[in-house]
Amino acid sequence: MPNFSCADIDWMEYALILASKAESKGEVPVGAVLVRDQKLLAEGYNRVITDSDPSAHAEVVALRNAGKAVGNYRLPGTTLYVTLEPCCMCAGAIIHSRVDRVIYAATDPKTGAAGSRFNVLNSDKHNHQPIIEGGLLADDASAQLKSFFATRRKAHK
Repeated sequence: MPNFSCADIDWMEYALILASKAESKGEVPVGAVLVRDQKLLAEGYNRVITDSDPSAHAEVVALRNAGKAVGNYRLPGTTLYVTLEPCCMCAGAIIHSRVDRVIYAATDPKTGAAGSRFNVLNSDKHNHQPIIEGGLLADDASAQLKSFFATRRKAHK
């Protein structure tokens, strides 16, 4: 298990707040925070339904916001905190944006691309591999996701 700092915990707690914001809009509760030098660079939460955009995952929204904020699609020296292990699409965006470090909470055994299902983020076939650390506040993120999907299943019965 990685040794997470107090700042890591604080940023992930903020990402969990963003995940709750997504959930309040009927979105799958995933939040993401992009930080450079311990300062918030950008944030995002799932908006696929809200924006009618299949690419509007929390990570992509945060990366888009960061690119606009700094005027560059490359984001070196950053850490991305996300409440769910990134999927293949998000992993590609993370690699292309040159994020240095990815910290995620819950693993995603169905579509996770940081080693749970696929090894996209840590593939040596890319010219950039971020440092990946998972499991920070995983119980909190998992409980939020499980509750969301249980409520959704109950509503569809």
